[in-house]
Amino acid sequence: MVKVMANKNTYDEKSIKILEGLEAVRKRPGMYIGSTDKRGMHHLVWEIVDNAIDEIINGYGDYIKIILQKDGSITVADNGRGVPIGMHESGKSTPEVIYTVLHAGGKFENSGYKVSGGLHGVGGSVVNALSTKMEVTIYREGKISQIKFKNGGEVASPLKTIGESKKTGTIVNFLPDKEIFKNCNFSFTTISERMQESAFLLSNVTIEIIDEEDNLNAKYHYEKGINSFVEYINENKNPLHNVINFKNTKNDIEVEIAMQYTDSYNEQIISFVNNVKTADGGTHEVGFKTGLTKAFNDYAKNNNVLKGSLDGSDVREGLSAIISVRIPENLLQFEGQTKGKLGTPEARNAVESITYENLKFFLEENKEVALSILDKAAKSKLAREAARKAREQVRKGTGKNNKERILSEKFAKATGKNYALNELFLVEGDSAGGSAKSNRNRETQAILPLRGKVLNCEKASAKDIEANAELRQIEYAIGAGLGPDFDYHESNFGKVIIMTDADVDGSHIQILLITFFYRFMRPLIEQGMLYVATPPLYSVETSKGKIYIADDEELEEKRKEAKAPLKIQRFKGLGEMDADELYETTMNPLNRRLLRVTLNDAAIAEKRIHVLMGDEVAPRKEWINENVDFTLEDDFRK
Repeated sequence: MVKVMANKNTYDEKSIKILEGLEAVRKRPGMYIGSTDKRGMHHLVWEIVDNAIDEIINGYGDYIKIILQKDGSITVADNGRGVPIGMHESGKSTPEVIYTVLHAGGKFENSGYKVSGGLHGVGGSVVNALSTKMEVTIYREGKISQIKFKNGGEVASPLKTIGESKKTGTIVNFLPDKEIFKNCNFSFTTISERMQESAFLLSNVTIEIIDEEDNLNAKYHYEKGINSFVEYINENKNPLHNVINFKNTKNDIEVEIAMQYTDSYNEQIISFVNNVKTADGGTHEVGFKTGLTKAFNDYAKNNNVLKGSLDGSDVREGLSAIISVRIPENLLQFEGQTKGKLGTPEARNAVESITYENLKFFLEENKEVALSILDKAAKSKLAREAARKAREQVRKGTGKNNKERILSEKFAKATGKNYALNELFLVEGDSAGGSAKSNRNRETQAILPLRGKVLNCEKASAKDIEANAELRQIEYAIGAGLGPDFDYHESNFGKVIIMTDADVDGSHIQILLITFFYRFMRPLIEQGMLYVATPPLYSVETSKGKIYIADDEELEEKRKEAKAPLKIQRFKGLGEMDADELYETTMNPLNRRLLRVTLNDAAIAEKRIHVLMGDEVAPRKEWINENVDFTLEDDFRK
């Protein structure tokens, strides 16, 4: 991995620039960290870790340690240069400025950092603002210095020297404010998965995570960098060749790409900018896709391999790729505070050029690999065109099975024409489907009953979907296409809601359907349009009438509140509810509880779906043993 070196003599008190205060953070934390749920609380960790990583990618330090403390706080330690400890021109100590003033940092002038992921400079101060306590210990200039904060940024103890040391680095400990992050705890798994990605991207770094409460430990170090990342993603797949890696610099933008094709039908492209994941892509991903498609089409044309040209989706079928770019501060543009999408125009040209030139050379030098990939892409093109033709015939009503006939038997339409308000319920079983149909809002709610378990789409092709009656009905009901042709703007529904029994079979159907949507209608998930209904587990007779209980935890609370024994009924399936109960508890927007299916991390989602739905039994057993608690208890009559 190439190190980007900064001038070691210019990161000091004068590097820190104050842009504005921090008053708004506690009032509107979502503006700065995205949300105040578990995801937002973990964003605090990423902000502090990003500062440590910025030190490493600029050539300082090679070790990060994260400790989940027993008191609920978290500690992030690095062996970088250490935060400057001199007096700032504002009259405050520099650490106080960094951790109490919004947009104060060494990343607004090119002198401190050449490359940085934490561009906005809100990291330390926002974390402090949303914590009940923060303690910063600094190893620098032969001294150990420390400053403490309380109540969201108040100085509890000013910067002082507490010892001497030849080490360098920064240790930050903070406790998130429970009034802001209610019922949230740090997750060892979530942090480990994120840190493993960082270790893949920094081949010279070691990252250790320790959970003191549960006595867990993980350590990551990868000599082969992002090549190891691709191998990790594809470890349960069948690769067509060894990992291809190339890197170069163009217009001061460093580009490194690792890629490998497998016999899968799915593509997996994960991109990073200055070690920050760009979940929503951006100009660098556009450049990579353009360069990739051009390289393969030019090779096919120059070697008379194919007639016509390949679409980008054909070329990317079965591809796993990691894109890592390093962009100087003066060129770096993110879209939004959470840095999910790159906007730098120069990145597109740099990545496209480097991808095209390196891939073109590789294909010419590796004919056998080139032909195997092109053969796969050609088959993808044929299958895509055949599936599209079949769908067009259905839409026009000229096919053997037109859309109306396919859907007429079971599908209950919504009469409303405002598609954004319409909802499609995918209901387990004809019995529950019948109840749902009889007592729904006919204007906005459509019902499609499903019989049994649908096809496992982990290794399915578009042709397989067209041959499967259940999934074909879902496809035609939604009406927005399939795979590369799917356009969520064309969806007949603003919400697609999976409604199954609250048992093992129901959960399995949920996973199968989510796998289908992930593989063939992924934008539906990315746009927050896919939901899972959560029918109540219990009904309870009280003196005030019947109430419905969502889960065992809520039932236990009701038991504690009750002065007399409760009369409890457990619903073992949707079919046990009458039409009124089903509507009021699970379909009525005023009462129902829906879980939105989200895609926070595509790489982790890809890995988990493949483990759970793939052919390999051993990895699935291992995952279940590590992540699922089994119990024989089913006593709700107390």
